[in-house]
Amino acid sequence: MNIDFNNKTVIVTGAAHGFGRAIALAFATRGATVWACDVLQTEILDTQHLLQAQTQASQGRVVDVGRPEQVHAMVAELVGATGQVDILVNNAGGVLGQVHQPLEDVTPQQWQAIYDVNVHGAFYFSQAVAPMMKAAKRGRIINISSGAGLTISLTGIQAYASAKAAQIGLTRQLAHELGPWNITVNNIAPGFVLSNPATERQWQSYGANGQQALVNNIALRRLGSPDDIAHAALFFASDYAGWVTGQVLSIDGGK
Repeated sequence: MNIDFNNKTVIVTGAAHGFGRAIALAFATRGATVWACDVLQTEILDTQHLLQAQTQASQGRVVDVGRPEQVHAMVAELVGATGQVDILVNNAGGVLGQVHQPLEDVTPQQWQAIYDVNVHGAFYFSQAVAPMMKAAKRGRIINISSGAGLTISLTGIQAYASAKAAQIGLTRQLAHELGPWNITVNNIAPGFVLSNPATERQWQSYGANGQQALVNNIALRRLGSPDDIAHAALFFASDYAGWVTGQVLSIDGGK
């Protein structure tokens, strides 16, 4: 299967490291101009340098996806520079350093922060790119959720599990709304992957026995990599997935 994205412009959110960086680089190495964003300034500039080694026009920007004015400003800048947005990957998310605590101890601010990055950011970016995609009568939106949105979260963080489930619901709804303009909207639900400092800490917290138990519950008996998630994003963005929309693809090694 030969997939290339020459003359395509791609937005990848949460691209400072992990899934986001892997996805951004996967598109850039296949010819796309990638605009990557994150709240982590140093790391997103590192991503920009890596991208520009593949496609010089690629850019990195510091954007808080939970702030609609920042989202719309980045999209406006991109459109001014390239004239188009072909593919959007809403990858920004995570637990923001939070750990499990009893339900009654969760503050409104903690709950809101996780929803801002995991759900609201996907909505705001989809809202910002929709007019251009509708005008072009084509487009791809890919949301990165989690197995936690389909079952429960290994972290035990209530907001994370429910936010990822909400993002999956948003995916299905937007697929029906945007389908008449030939815009597909799909979702990837990764399993446990060592992709960033947070997942590394989580992995270490399990200890040897817990790590082995987690792996034993995976059909393939091994953890995945960020590239496994990136490859699924490439498929959803490609012409091979032209009649695929509103779907959730679990990339988890088999459960």
